[in-house]
Amino acid sequence: MFLALALFAPALIQGDASAPAAPMPAPKAPSGMVWVEPGVFTMGWDGEDGRPDERPAHRVRVDGFWMDLTEVTNAQFARFVEATGYKTTAEIVPSWEELAAQLPPGTPEPPPGTLVAGSLIFAKTPGRVDLRDYSQWWAWTPGADWRHPKGPGSSIEGMESYPVVHVSWFDATAYAAWAGKRLPTEAEWERAARAGAEGARYIWGAELVPDGVHRANIWQGQFPFENELADGFEVAAPVGSYAPNALGLFDLSGNVWEWTSDQFQPDLYEQRVRAGGPGAVIENPTGPLRAADPRNPYSRDSYVQKGGSFLCHADYCSSYRPSARMATPPDSGMNHLGFRCVSTPALWEAQLERTRVERSASAEPSKKPQSPKKPQSVKKSDG
Repeated sequence: MFLALALFAPALIQGDASAPAAPMPAPKAPSGMVWVEPGVFTMGWDGEDGRPDERPAHRVRVDGFWMDLTEVTNAQFARFVEATGYKTTAEIVPSWEELAAQLPPGTPEPPPGTLVAGSLIFAKTPGRVDLRDYSQWWAWTPGADWRHPKGPGSSIEGMESYPVVHVSWFDATAYAAWAGKRLPTEAEWERAARAGAEGARYIWGAELVPDGVHRANIWQGQFPFENELADGFEVAAPVGSYAPNALGLFDLSGNVWEWTSDQFQPDLYEQRVRAGGPGAVIENPTGPLRAADPRNPYSRDSYVQKGGSFLCHADYCSSYRPSARMATPPDSGMNHLGFRCVSTPALWEAQLERTRVERSASAEPSKKPQSPKKPQSVKKSDG
């Protein structure tokens, strides 16, 4: 058993009170984002397909926020890198100290030169395999990163509208800070995904393929060796390739997993309900301060991802459901993992003020010529 190693203290409101009036959004909404009204919804899933870490379903209230219409694209991430000189986790040779902290004690250090920059890429298996051993379809690939999604020799030319992948949690938070935004909490993400389909198995309703129309980029066939491509894509699709949800948000189901700001804990929902008591509504909940992830037992941090990916299949994981949860250490990158951002009126006003200050400073005549500065790398933060 894995003990929850951190306390969380969300505000609890007894009873299913009606949501307060929505605060007035900023006069001008951030470009490419949609407003998600504040309110109460049911988080988690007690029905068929639900896993233990999705139970019990419980009532949650979140404040209003804006969310990106799509996953962050290669073009958007490229602008960030160009402006800051940022290097992603996958482009940096990992240190043994960082890796050793996530491995069983006593794991021997690899020979010098063994550790190289890279990321994980999915590879089909020759046939049926034990689905409990995911190492059979994931390959550590030196040279794989956001610019080279399939490894050395590949590129993102012509893929500007595809979701950026091979991005770690550190990379996603750095981009969000640069954009004046942040990653969504798990509750915010699920609130947005469930808009117009409260209590439904999928973000569009009860049927996976309603009227024979595929609503998400997921796996069809037999995982992990046969993909029938009935939805039109083998790996990630350009953002917005499928119909949006009721709010106009695209790809909240399938395509690529999306990072959130919350640490993972498998019995988190049980603890919330036990602490709140019958009928409680949890106000703006967040994850624990420290993760407890059975899949990554030696890692202090493991952050929740939502939405599933093009690899999700009913025989393996039906994680294209809005209640499904996955978690990974923050330095991880894979070719089915991306993110999107959220903002709030306070964050948006702060970003507008920063823009005004920067424009004012650039408009002032300089007192003496200065040599141009080289772009500075954005420092990574562990949250």
